[in-house]
Amino acid sequence: MQLHPLSDRLVVKPLSKEEVTASGIILPDTVEKERPEQGEVIAAGPGRLLENGMRAEMSVKVGDKVVFKKYSPDEVKVEKEEYLVISESDVLAVIA
Repeated sequence: MQLHPLSDRLVVKPLSKEEVTASGIILPDTVEKERPEQGEVIAAGPGRLLENGMRAEMSVKVGDKVVFKKYSPDEVKVEKEEYLVISESDVLAVIA
């Protein structure tokens, strides 16, 4: 099954934040239980519908790594994989 976002929505795969302590122990991001703020765009909708019937072009594309608002995404689980669905307006920056 694939997710096809509508309008100006994005499907984002969260980036893990593994940290390594000074002694070399790897702490996975699940230790903190915080919501992710970064991810990679997996799918993008066609864009927001304008009043004149045209679609606004999306400013992010598939493959971009983005920073987004912490509490804006909706969590979706598809085939044991977790994704986030966010609006393009909740994207704060593209990571270069």
